[in-house]
Amino acid sequence: QVQLVESGGGLVQAGGSLRLSCAASGRTMSIYTMGWFRQAPGKEREFVAADSWNDRRTYYADSVKGRFTISRDNAKNTLYLQMSSLKPEDSAVYYCAAFTTDTYYAEKDYRYWGQGTQVTVSP
Repeated sequence: QVQLVESGGGLVQAGGSLRLSCAASGRTMSIYTMGWFRQAPGKEREFVAADSWNDRRTYYADSVKGRFTISRDNAKNTLYLQMSSLKPEDSAVYYCAAFTTDTYYAEKDYRYWGQGTQVTVSP
């Protein structure tokens, strides 16, 4: 079993930056693919970024590519999402996810989820 706890969300003006953290406990996350998803009001949860254990690569949604950076510190068992040049359309609840059974981008493939952290970007 893996427990994930996100933090770092908040209110920021457009153009600003935030860094989200996801602390994992229960099992070492170094052998897992980890991902970030987000869900805005009235919308489905969508893929944001993933750090793949399988091929040691990072992947991003087109909407955040060049602005967001996913990284992990295995010694701290923590996943990060550095978000820059934030836009109002980035406002959402951001979720950390771990251990995909198939793809890195499909919500249904991840086994473990955090409770989410709210990010609000004002115009």
